[in-house]
Amino acid sequence: MADTSISIKLLRAIVDPKTLTFRTTASLEPLIGPLGQERAVEAIRLSAQMRHRRFNLYVYGAEGSGRHSTVLRLLEEVAAQRPVPSDWVYLQNFSDPDRPLAVSLPLGHGVKLRAAMSRLAEDLVTHIPALLVSEDYQNRRTALDQDFAARHEAALDDLRNAAQAREVAIIKTPMGYSLAAMQAGEVVKPDVMAGLPVAARQQLDANVTATRDDLEDFLLSLPELGRAESEAIAELNARMAGIAVNSAMSKITKAFAKVPALEPYFEALRADLIDKADLFLSLERSRAENPFPPGIAALRDDPRFNRYRVNVIASHTKSERGAPVVVETLPTLSNLTGRIDYLSIQGALVTDFTQIKPGALHRANGGFLVLDARRILNEPHAWEGLKRCLETTSVHVIADAERLGLTATMTLEPQPIPLDVRVILIGDRMLHMLLSELDPDFEEFFRVAAEFGEDTRRSLETITLFARMVATIVEKEGMRAVTRDGVAALADAATRAAEDQEKISLRLNRIWDILREADHIAAQSKARTVNATHIAAAIAAADRRTGGPRERLQEMIARGGIMISTAGSIVGQVNGLSLVEIGDLRIGAPVRITARVRMGAGNIIDIEREAKLGGPLHSKAVLILSSYLATRYAIDVPFSLWASLVFEQTYGGVEGDSASLAELCTLMSALSDVPISQSFAVTGSVNQMGEVQPIGGISEKIEGFFDVCVAQGLTGRQGVIIPKQNVVNLMLRPDVVDAVAKSKFQIHAVSHVDEAVAQLTGLPAGERAPHGDFEDGTINANIEVRLLGFAEARAMYRGPSDSILYNPND
Repeated sequence: MADTSISIKLLRAIVDPKTLTFRTTASLEPLIGPLGQERAVEAIRLSAQMRHRRFNLYVYGAEGSGRHSTVLRLLEEVAAQRPVPSDWVYLQNFSDPDRPLAVSLPLGHGVKLRAAMSRLAEDLVTHIPALLVSEDYQNRRTALDQDFAARHEAALDDLRNAAQAREVAIIKTPMGYSLAAMQAGEVVKPDVMAGLPVAARQQLDANVTATRDDLEDFLLSLPELGRAESEAIAELNARMAGIAVNSAMSKITKAFAKVPALEPYFEALRADLIDKADLFLSLERSRAENPFPPGIAALRDDPRFNRYRVNVIASHTKSERGAPVVVETLPTLSNLTGRIDYLSIQGALVTDFTQIKPGALHRANGGFLVLDARRILNEPHAWEGLKRCLETTSVHVIADAERLGLTATMTLEPQPIPLDVRVILIGDRMLHMLLSELDPDFEEFFRVAAEFGEDTRRSLETITLFARMVATIVEKEGMRAVTRDGVAALADAATRAAEDQEKISLRLNRIWDILREADHIAAQSKARTVNATHIAAAIAAADRRTGGPRERLQEMIARGGIMISTAGSIVGQVNGLSLVEIGDLRIGAPVRITARVRMGAGNIIDIEREAKLGGPLHSKAVLILSSYLATRYAIDVPFSLWASLVFEQTYGGVEGDSASLAELCTLMSALSDVPISQSFAVTGSVNQMGEVQPIGGISEKIEGFFDVCVAQGLTGRQGVIIPKQNVVNLMLRPDVVDAVAKSKFQIHAVSHVDEAVAQLTGLPAGERAPHGDFEDGTINANIEVRLLGFAEARAMYRGPSDSILYNPND
């Protein structure tokens, strides 16, 4: 039987502190940049520096690999070399108030314009009323009133003179005007009128009628005269208001003379201020009537004056350095593209351009926007809204109510703001694959992908860079310096996390947590530096805190609640090794696997699958076992086996193929009728040729069985059998390595099922001789003889029609 034991040196790869050239990390230069992520850094720099609008970036990789910090650092480096973007404001569109104007202003001018417009309104609140009560205005108004009064009196005098010439009296009564004929200066009474000759009466009636026509014309001219007077007064007020407006606006137009984009707005503003001068008069009247005048604050609180405000959407100052880098942690549609708020006035929802609120795209315009991919896809309409903005290269303020078909009493359609932004999505590989496959627009907008690897090759150079990373964290967080043996212990922890002796994990968040706890332990012991002892104590403390499930499992095994044997030999029974994952906790859990065989029609029953507890990978593994047995033994006769396989005392799902080596060994034991040593546990998968393949979680699985053996008493005969390819993945606890070194525990590595079954049974597996048969007395010979016997027995139960007369599943 070949020696399959593993050298002690291969059970755990450790960094020798003597190979490190520093005493503590205090002497090391901090490392700027991530460790072992060169490809990802190259992709990030390409996306950040490319100005083509479609070179947005998707970053994916494992949690804790430094994706966010690396992306932000590189973006800030590139952003610092770019100019600070212009300001953007929304202004009143006086010709179409429902479509506010989006105006770009030079750096820092947005806030200046807002302040200048506020001062302009405050000045007009004072200047317009003051001008309309000035002596000059009063004189002009008096002259205007006198002119129209004179025109009224002149028209009335003409009417009276014409009536007097016709000998008709115009009498003003409470009911209006009445007319009466006159003779010799006296009103002709009705009885006198009746006694006059017909010709005389007719003449008097004609005079009255003519005067009545003139009176009607006079009365009809009065409204026109009133309108003319009102127009004249309005023209006078406009001229006077224009004087105040022009005086007040001269300051603002001079201050922003170098901003051509504001010229059309200022012209429209001038006309509107003159036209709406009565707004400022009404505010002055309300102040005069109030015994406690509210002052300028009333101007800010009165929504009628919102039309003269400035809504600053994006503003920057000269003190800022470079383009913005914005991280939006809650990427809802409104948080991305902005929103329009509404005010409740007399029971109705109303709004105006001052209620437009900026989103992350407004703040990041001209720079970079960092988003979490999963979060934006979880928010309704946010992903579609982002794609629309990227497609049109402009920011459209899109309300959720609009997308849902809901409308308010009034709404706005702001002018879109041109967009120049680089979007960076941070997510995982699976989400990237799904977006590429299911969203036809994704690769159109996100042309660059940056992958953060989970590990990197372990070498002296890498360990040195790792030590500089430790120095960086220590300096950044104000911790104690770490000695070289402490750095070596942290590197060993990173190697165990990578599950590969030749690599170290780049998911360093857990390693930094160990360092932080070790620093806390060092502080409690008043140590000046953090050393390997503190690192080991931190790892042990973390294991204690999370070790509840592991301890309960070991207790159940110790009390016989879960039946695991570590001594004796049994036919058709083997200890398999499974891995239980609870969040970040990984527990190696031994499980009993049993097999039963009899004559049949070539069926291997996977009880886990039949009970709907087996996953597809496990079912595939059992089918591979069936194929292996059917093609290796008694291939000249029908495969006449019925067998069953089960994981005893498992009540949850069983998935994966890492137990297929153990399952095949227990089947071979049952077929050969040779017992398997219960002192061993087995893990590994097999292919159709019987070759053993590597699996994951190898260190935790070995340690799980080792703990059971310790609890039941180490005998020196106990051990595990693992795939040979997994030797490089071993990073066992020091107590396991020490037990192996003292011959209290065994670890064997195999490359073929024959090696495993030989180690488990103590008998050689056996090779086929040149004549075609397996060597006598071997496991394989016994199996083939048993299967040939099954085939012969099966043939005896065939009837004349060659049909099977028994149910092999009974």
